Amino acid sequence: MEAGGSREREARNYLEKHQIMELLKYLTSVLLFIRPEKPREYLIAILEKLRIAKATGVAFPFFMDHSNITAMFDMMDSSKKGTISFVQYKEALKTLGLCPADEVLKDDGHAITLDKFKSEVNKRTQEIWSAF
Repeated sequence: MEAGGSREREARNYLEKHQIMELLKYLTSVLLFIRPEKPREYLIAILEKLRIAKATGVAFPFFMDHSNITAMFDMMDSSKKGTISFVQYKEALKTLGLCPADEVLKDDGHAITLDKFKSEVNKRTQEIWSAF
């Protein structure tokens, strides 16, 4: 039984070290948000762009452009106040695979604006991709 526990621990450590779960969650989120006609080809294209960016040292291409992020924000801002709640913000980051379940985000009591939301999505996306 210990050998199985050790193997599970090794597997979990490997996935954490290489941020595989974050990558898969992000890819899945982007796939479901964009819903391309050919999902396999789309995922292959994303991974190929990642490989090229890594090999050439070029900044990694961002797959959720500003219009996608704005559309997501607008869906959450149903009252059109120009802000979303902290809870909506946190759930959106989780949905996009940009906020690990165990991460504790601090609510500063201020509503989240579109600019702050875009900035945080961009920053967290770059952090994930830089690990690869």
